[in-house]
Amino acid sequence: MADYIHIPAQQVEHFVTRIFAAAGCDQAEAHRISTHLLDANLAGHDSHGVARVPRYVEWLQAGFVLKGQSVQTITDGGSFLLLDGLFGFGQTVAPQAVRMGIERAQQHGIAVVGLRNAGHIGRVGAYSEMAIEAGLLSVHFVNVAGSVLVAPFGGTERRFSTAPISIGVPLPGRPLILDFATSLVAEGKVLVASNGGKPLPPDALIEPDGTLSGDPHTLYGHYDTIGPRNPANGSGAIRAFGEHKGSGLAFMCEMLAGALTGGGTSGPVEARGRIANGMLSFYVSPKHFGTQAEFEEAGRAYVDWIVSTTPAEAGSPVLAPGDKEAATKADRLANGVPLQRDTWDSILDTARRLGINDPA
Repeated sequence: MADYIHIPAQQVEHFVTRIFAAAGCDQAEAHRISTHLLDANLAGHDSHGVARVPRYVEWLQAGFVLKGQSVQTITDGGSFLLLDGLFGFGQTVAPQAVRMGIERAQQHGIAVVGLRNAGHIGRVGAYSEMAIEAGLLSVHFVNVAGSVLVAPFGGTERRFSTAPISIGVPLPGRPLILDFATSLVAEGKVLVASNGGKPLPPDALIEPDGTLSGDPHTLYGHYDTIGPRNPANGSGAIRAFGEHKGSGLAFMCEMLAGALTGGGTSGPVEARGRIANGMLSFYVSPKHFGTQAEFEEAGRAYVDWIVSTTPAEAGSPVLAPGDKEAATKADRLANGVPLQRDTWDSILDTARRLGINDPA
């Protein structure tokens, strides 16, 4: 059983901010990265939370991700934009791209924004939340250029990235946020499991001979209890969710977020090195459609009807997208953020190497 410790959210945020400041980021960027990672933990998406800290610092020190970047406009067509993240931290350049998309959608009613060459952008649902706060629907397709982790349906070799998708719907009092990887599990969940966290499903991974596996070593090869995890060292792959359906969605994410934006697809690659996110986002203003009142009324009525379904298990009500994250956030703000001890030890080790010996 995993050994967890619970740490107050404010302490986690402060400590992680100090780590990125010590790594060379200015205070604003360090705080931005920390807040985004913590928000993923608060939402229950631990795969995209502070477990990423050691890897982010490694990437910064290796020059794979750059501090202090701003997006560069490649194409500006009014209601559509193509932006280059210049390999800046995803938590810096992705919000810039989203804010520009929101501004254009509020002006034109709809906007399409392509972002390429961004550092790991983290939990994609955060960008749907930004659009919801502005009263906009949004759809986000994401790929990871240079990252082959997922086997296509019917195959055993890595071809796709984990290729997440998020959709946000702004309904009064009940916003909907759908956020998922097209792989059966996100790579970050394999990372969490390798640190003693929640075990993987026994069929989440696949070995070169087609054997199904739930062992993180399938993806990472040999690793020490505390230390880096490198997918390049493993011989197996993550499986797509939903067999051909998830595989097809992953394929389209690579086409839309990778090929169309010009940032590149997951492969082919000779060796794993710098990776970068691409994201193609659509923003729609219900207000401009002239049907906002009808949309909100029908949308809320439909949500209420769906969640009124008789539960298959007593005491486990049917949830709408985003309900579980909201409940988890309330619990973790009250009771602390649960982290596997191995994860926390890895973060402490990264901090010590940067001259920070006190996590308080």
